[in-house]
Amino acid sequence: MLLQGKKLLITGVLTPQSLAYGVAEHALEQGADIVLTGFGRARSLTERSAKRLKAGTEVLELDVTNPAHFPALTEALRQRWGRVDGVLHSIAYAPEDALGGNFLNTPWESVQTAFRVSTFSLKELAVAAMPLMTQGGSIVTLDFDNRVAWPIYDWMGVCKAALEATVRYLARDLGPKGIRVNALAAGPLATIAAKGIPGFKSLEKGWGAQAPLGWDARTSHDMVARTACALLSDWLPSTTGEMVHVDGGYHAIGAPPVDTRADEKEGGGESGTPPSAG
Repeated sequence: MLLQGKKLLITGVLTPQSLAYGVAEHALEQGADIVLTGFGRARSLTERSAKRLKAGTEVLELDVTNPAHFPALTEALRQRWGRVDGVLHSIAYAPEDALGGNFLNTPWESVQTAFRVSTFSLKELAVAAMPLMTQGGSIVTLDFDNRVAWPIYDWMGVCKAALEATVRYLARDLGPKGIRVNALAAGPLATIAAKGIPGFKSLEKGWGAQAPLGWDARTSHDMVARTACALLSDWLPSTTGEMVHVDGGYHAIGAPPVDTRADEKEGGGESGTPPSAG
């Protein structure tokens, strides 16, 4: 099996609709041992999901805004396994006023929160796992490609762009230790997190029209989860610092398909006839 005997730390599991839940599910099917993280009131949701995944699956406390939780996480994993082979970073949050077209008015306090939770946490998690990745390994973060500016995404888009840069710098510093670091850039998915993004439905509707392989935000979780498991496995040993797209090919196409026949009718010319220069 793809992940036989691998020890994986998986963050971001809340409900079975969470993308991280799908990754955990596939990882177990492929032979991995997993530990989840959760914190605060939401931890009860993670614990409920852990029982559905596999009886006895442990949930460790991790609030990424609490610096003391990272060394505690390292020690808990050391006592449980003695090593870690892979980490899934599935952590992101932005206050409401950092999204939805409010870019020019968002206060620093909200930007700071979004950056710390969504971006800086990847570095902190990597540093926490690093001492236990004695045989090398793989760190994968869930991303949304932000090489361009998107409507509605605002400061979360900035945080994701910074996350992509963080992946490259971590790949630089952890590569000599045999640790690969990659971002998995998925298309829009129907998750609880997506419901909190104003205008998400509009983005979702247009995605499938532009993606050459098509896209369905309700049924594409499985493809993304399987790709994450491939990145966590040993099958991509020389891939690091990369943004791997699982978006139906949307990122490669500049615009949705156009109806050239409509242009011909509007211009009144025949197909293949250049427009008049005079």
